[in-house]
Amino acid sequence: MRESEEQRVTLSFYKYLNIQDPEAFRDQLYIDLSNLGVLGRIYVAHEGVNAQISVPEDRFEAFEGYMNMSAQLNGTRLNIAVDDDGKSFFKLKIQVKKKIVADGLNDATFDVTNKGTHLSAEEFNNLSGDPNTIIVDMRNHYESEVGHFKNAICPDVDTFREALPVVEEMLEDKKDKNIIMYCTGGIRCEKASAYYKHKGFKNVFQLDGGIIEYARQVKNQGLENKFVGKNFVFDERLGERISEEVISVCHQCGNPCDDHTNCKNDGCHLLFIQCSECAEKHQGCCSPECKDIINLPEEHQKEIRKGLNKGRQVFKKGRSEKLLFKSYAKS
Repeated sequence: MRESEEQRVTLSFYKYLNIQDPEAFRDQLYIDLSNLGVLGRIYVAHEGVNAQISVPEDRFEAFEGYMNMSAQLNGTRLNIAVDDDGKSFFKLKIQVKKKIVADGLNDATFDVTNKGTHLSAEEFNNLSGDPNTIIVDMRNHYESEVGHFKNAICPDVDTFREALPVVEEMLEDKKDKNIIMYCTGGIRCEKASAYYKHKGFKNVFQLDGGIIEYARQVKNQGLENKFVGKNFVFDERLGERISEEVISVCHQCGNPCDDHTNCKNDGCHLLFIQCSECAEKHQGCCSPECKDIINLPEEHQKEIRKGLNKGRQVFKKGRSEKLLFKSYAKS
């Protein structure tokens, strides 16, 4: 797939719905999407579906037909990537989860359907200029570091679950303000907006379709783009360009850069920002220690990382003492 010239469309979608048997739903979805050549990562839970996928361009119409014919998925918005090389996913993985987004909330304690008012890109731009408006980034620190809306509050948090109480405390004395929340594709704000309304916030809004849909509408309608930098995405691309500004720096040399990578040491895989010069100098590693390890014989490397399962260390990005430049510019 990495070498393939097949044209593919990267997209994401989510839908809150009642799934009685997530395992059976998962199994059938896997069969159906495999037959369409779909690759990606999908979470299924009793509360719905959350998907990031890529579809062969020549089968995209068939995929849309499948979605439209599905009794449960019909009407789901497809958020098409705005900066796509088709190399976003290399296999299809569908997992059954307790929730489609880990939020730590007890849904039985509030009305999850009482969501905030959805805003189009034009409506967002208009309301964001109101002095009585506060814009809140509901994403994690490594996401907002490379891109965010102008004048947005960007909480220094590692997870969405952590962001919910942090934002609530930050805005405790501002419950009468216009609160506009945004995230990548909108799914986090669906739950967060209902939670904050439950907590007494009077005027809660959310960017419909998130940053991805905002960028599409701005381009198609010739609107002012109030997002600066890159939109971090959770696939092999690790980011899509929304504006030409680079607001972050290489974590190793401090020069302007907003390209995320994973440390090439399989026993580390730290997610961090690295420029091309540092990538060459450090062989794609986050530290001299990791560089030394990847130059050892493979069997020796396996012994060193035996029993470790690092995955993609998104939560440690920017937190590691190995990285010298961790601050980022705000707009």
